[in-house]
Amino acid sequence: MEHTADRLVVIGRGRLIADESVADFAARGAGQGAAAPGVTVRTTGPGPLADALRASGGEVRPGDDAGTLLVTGLDPARIGALALDHRVPLLELTARTASLEEAFMALTADHADHSAGGPR
Repeated sequence: MEHTADRLVVIGRGRLIADESVADFAARGAGQGAAAPGVTVRTTGPGPLADALRASGGEVRPGDDAGTLLVTGLDPARIGALALDHRVPLLELTARTASLEEAFMALTADHADHSAGGPR
């Protein structure tokens, strides 16, 4: 759906939850618990790059795989430039955003009549 719709109207328990663009909805969902926007970086030597990213104002967390970092606060172009400056080869540099499903689940959690966890 996120690749075909431009705008969303979401109603829960008879109340309007959202009437906005898909991008705005996903961004708002990230603030409510969906995956935060950021950048996935994979390299053969993440240590020196992580230090450079932090020194430039980025927030860096280790990713799920060895050599992977999850970076917020810096855009992919800045991360690529820092990697080049520090001579760190990049194997992956991917901007990530909250998916529409993640945003929907985060923003409608308090508006559901039924959930997998039982009645509220």
